[in-house]
Amino acid sequence: MPQSRNASAVFGRDFLEMRSRILELAASLDRLELAEGSPLDDPRLDQLRQAIEVLLKPGTSRAESVQQIFSLKYDPSWPRPR
Repeated sequence: MPQSRNASAVFGRDFLEMRSRILELAASLDRLELAEGSPLDDPRLDQLRQAIEVLLKPGTSRAESVQQIFSLKYDPSWPRPR
């Protein structure tokens, strides 16, 4: 039987890494804003916005939801593996 995890312990263990990743994302977005031109028509920017919105919602399927945002939609015409 899996051992139950204490939320405070998990948060304490992961906080610094989570904070670091958020700071890294913020810095990347700042660099993008400061760069010449604009990627406003780039669909990847919209994917990032959607993913950030997912992170702000409560729930336990955030990773799956974010993965779906960045994944290609299934195409039945894809070749089958051999």
